[in-house]
Amino acid sequence: MRFMTLTRSSERSKVGAPPPELMQAMARLAGEAAQAGVLVDTAGLLPTAAGARVRLQGGAIATSDGPFASDREVVGAYAIFNVSSKQEAIAWVKRFLDIHKEHWKGWEGETEVRQLMEMSEGAGGNRG
Repeated sequence: MRFMTLTRSSERSKVGAPPPELMQAMARLAGEAAQAGVLVDTAGLLPTAAGARVRLQGGAIATSDGPFASDREVVGAYAIFNVSSKQEAIAWVKRFLDIHKEHWKGWEGETEVRQLMEMSEGAGGNRG
């Protein structure tokens, strides 16, 4: 089963940029997950100021450049895991958040765990 994890936090965080120790610890965890054969892909995302939104509304397509004014949390990173269960995906996410708790004091966020739809499970799904 493939799961995508989406990590959200506020872009207006008062805890500053990710410390080098966090980045090193995340690289070690990603290496471990890759060695275990469960990590398909992962990356951090640049701030919304570097992005754009494309919206279909009222029959028209409109594009707007970032940054996006919002007090909501935004997706800052993702990972795709190929694991045997949702519980296994959650276990990897907990390890990821433990690293944040240890190396980036004051950071707060959440990670959503979503199973990817396989092509056989519905039209428009991803190929497994």
